[in-house]
Amino acid sequence: MISIKQLRYLDAISRFGHFGKAAAHCAVTQPALSMQIQEMERDLGVQLVERRPKGASLTDAGREIARRGDRILKEVRDIADYARQAGKPFAAPIKLGVIPTVAPYVLPPLLPLLRAKYPQLDLHVRETHTQQLIAELIDGTLDLLLLALPVEHPEVETIKLIEDRFLLALPPDREVHGRIRATADLIKNDRLLLLEEGHCLRDQAQAFCQLRKVDSIDTFGASSLSTIVQMVANGMGLTFLPEISVGLETMHSKIRVMRFTDPEPKRVLGLAWRTTSPRKGDFVEVGKLIVACVARRAQ
Repeated sequence: MISIKQLRYLDAISRFGHFGKAAAHCAVTQPALSMQIQEMERDLGVQLVERRPKGASLTDAGREIARRGDRILKEVRDIADYARQAGKPFAAPIKLGVIPTVAPYVLPPLLPLLRAKYPQLDLHVRETHTQQLIAELIDGTLDLLLLALPVEHPEVETIKLIEDRFLLALPPDREVHGRIRATADLIKNDRLLLLEEGHCLRDQAQAFCQLRKVDSIDTFGASSLSTIVQMVANGMGLTFLPEISVGLETMHSKIRVMRFTDPEPKRVLGLAWRTTSPRKGDFVEVGKLIVACVARRAQ
């Protein structure tokens, strides 16, 4: 009989490709994990793991059983969440994933508000790129994501929170006359600084530029929006700045910002969670607090 514990161990080997790392992740000794995998192989009558001197990988049968086991492990996690959640809001920890172009601007006002309203909430935050967050949501590592929509995945449910318009950030010596708004021409003849590959903000900015038929863009790869803003402040080019970031990024950097002509480029920020999660009520409440925080900062 296969146990939940054995499925967890097989899942860990699938993730880490190494018995020692898998054992450390599961908080057991390597011999104990290895023994459980061997017992699982004997019960099923098939080899699940190919053992090598410097690692381990799943066989074809192992990958298929791990794939099926992953669904079972998700259901088990959701059952545990439901039991903790029944009748008690925020009774279980929330593992929240946030994209880097949102986290510095939303989390500082949100976290104290959550702590004040729900002191019992145990919140864990992870900041990384969209694709990694979605993968960790699907495999159960994360419970909730705050990111740019849409998220196209059959196992993910989302809600829209706010529309975040983009502004054009320019060096401080660039003249901006009256109510003139930014157009593609401002970008076409200058250097556009964008975040490195993997950031959705980069993709959104490029999509807007392609829409406006800007043929050549000189881009600069960076992992931090604040780094890009400092380069703009020192006359090295222009960039797209999300509206939620303007207050913080202009506080310490002498830059000018301009709105774009209609239709203004924008992104939609929202929350995402697994469709099977029993905690939708908690997640919707978090969404309300996020909307309130953003509105408060805008004022």
